[in-house]
Amino acid sequence: MRILRAADYRVMPWKNGGGTTTEIAVSPEGAGLDDFDWRVSMARVEAGGSFSSFADVDRTLAVLEGEGIILNIAGQAPKELTGTTAPFSFPADVPTGASLIAGPITDLNVMTRRTRMTHTIERLLISTVTDVPSAADATLILCLDGELAVHSAASACLGPLDAVLLRQGASRLRLEPAGAVALFVVHIGRVPGNG
Repeated sequence: MRILRAADYRVMPWKNGGGTTTEIAVSPEGAGLDDFDWRVSMARVEAGGSFSSFADVDRTLAVLEGEGIILNIAGQAPKELTGTTAPFSFPADVPTGASLIAGPITDLNVMTRRTRMTHTIERLLISTVTDVPSAADATLILCLDGELAVHSAASACLGPLDAVLLRQGASRLRLEPAGAVALFVVHIGRVPGNG
């Protein structure tokens, strides 16, 4: 179990130079924007514009803060995302633009190299002890607000925007919130036949 504190996250420019992204976790460790297997990050979006393109990458987006965003993905109808809608998945190598509904937002991005890895992401609001299964390769729990204790082979206490990363072989996770807590559960696995 690896504890990831919000104060320690790496801030770096967007691939297209239009803003900054806050990297929560990446694999392999230290990988750049062109050579990761998977990446979990947050971005502050101050204005509408084009998304960075990532070849052979699948992406899921969720709104953490702000009124929301409208995605315009080539070949698809516009998709509105808010802080209450389910995370939305789309190819990161298809031309995508966005407009803001009413002011800046902060979003959560999960990206996996589609030839190697897959991912799922779930938004939960819990107020009682909850068990979550771990994934084949990695499971990341991001505490959006409040305080959350995470118990596996070890235990950790998470505050707002802190996360915990469990690698392959971890047992089920027991989440113990202090009151009502919003969080995201990210499961990452290998593409069958690839490792």
